Amino acid sequence: MRWFLLRRLGGAVFVLLALSVVVYAAFYVAPGNVAQIACGPRCSPAQVAQVSEQLHLGDPLYTQYAHFLQGIFAGRDYSTGTGTLHCQAPCLGLSYQSDQQVTRLILAKLPATASLAVGAFVLWMLLGVGTGLLSVWRRGRFTERVLTGITLAGMATPVFVIGLLLIIILVTALQVLPFPDYVPLTEDPEQWAWNLLLPWVSLALVSAAPYARMTRASMLETLAEDHVRTFRAYGVGERALVGRHALRGALAPVIALGALDIGSMFGGAVLTESLFGIPGVGRELVDAVKHVDLPVVVGLVLVTGLFVVLANAVADVLQAMADRRVVLA
Repeated sequence: MRWFLLRRLGGAVFVLLALSVVVYAAFYVAPGNVAQIACGPRCSPAQVAQVSEQLHLGDPLYTQYAHFLQGIFAGRDYSTGTGTLHCQAPCLGLSYQSDQQVTRLILAKLPATASLAVGAFVLWMLLGVGTGLLSVWRRGRFTERVLTGITLAGMATPVFVIGLLLIIILVTALQVLPFPDYVPLTEDPEQWAWNLLLPWVSLALVSAAPYARMTRASMLETLAEDHVRTFRAYGVGERALVGRHALRGALAPVIALGALDIGSMFGGAVLTESLFGIPGVGRELVDAVKHVDLPVVVGLVLVTGLFVVLANAVADVLQAMADRRVVLA
């Protein structure tokens, strides 16, 4: 298990370094005036020249990337024209629209995105895995066909359609829920949960469908394995087979999919946050793209990649705990 963890840690570090190379090449080695793109369309020639100097665009590419990487881990200084502003590590740059450090900007938006991601994740895991298990338990019957149709419809429906329908029905027509108005958890936990219930349900109804399909397929595959057939031959009941012996092995691909989704969610659920007006990372990304605020876009892409890599590393550990064969692979 120790060597398994070391291998996964080394792989995660390598992937993060590779991601930083790809992100830097995509945004800062692209054709065109990179300094003008990074500074924005309203910058004067003097400001563009200043940005070019700060990004070391006159140096060789490997030197430019070294300065970029050094700035993330050691911080960097930015010239403001009248003085120097120090960006503390981890420094992802300085927003040219708001003059704020990108790291602080992301940290300010992250609690709203985390609230949305964690609550929706719990709901769609419970709903998806539960529906998949029920389909296996009732396989070959009318209940399974109904659940299969519902999951297919959920996979084919965009989240903004589900969200709009829920707003029309629950907020406008029945008036049983308020239109979401994000309240921080530290201020009022009850209002925090009440106002996020609608976005949670919207995301869960859409995201649960793939988990239901994967849980059903994985459970049927596991139930067909030799050790499960042996338990069945010894007279172990179907409920015990599904819940005690087959479930742990069948959850491995579900955990891997959950890691990808939750990692991406921490990078911002753009459609959901825009639809419900949640001031999270996703809306910040939309605003940064709209205003061509390149440092914010680059920082958000790097943070999203970091969350995805960390989530996958945690998923590998959980898979190993659920199925020891993963460690031996």
